[in-house]
Amino acid sequence: MATVPVTDQNFDTEVLQSDIPVVVDFWAEWCGPCKQIGPSLEELSDELAGKVKIVKVDVDSNPNSPAQMGVRSIPALFIFKDGQVVSNMAGAKPKAALQSWINDSI
Repeated sequence: MATVPVTDQNFDTEVLQSDIPVVVDFWAEWCGPCKQIGPSLEELSDELAGKVKIVKVDVDSNPNSPAQMGVRSIPALFIFKDGQVVSNMAGAKPKAALQSWINDSI
């Protein structure tokens, strides 16, 4: 399962109402560190399919969702479980660190 693009319009449905934990990646096309973690998130999305959903929110096209979450820098990652934030991190991390963070949070 590849990462899912999410917009301000479907954020509630895809993230807050999800029946499995959701990792939200707030990113932008111009963001170098965002591009660095992109392939790792794609791989993790496949490896963790059914256990967690990984979605991407482009902050330039969808300013409301990151503003509501208080995102000040990107990449910003949040894990939602049952509609609530259970963990968050900022900045690019290696795949192993991302996987460990996700596994520890879900």
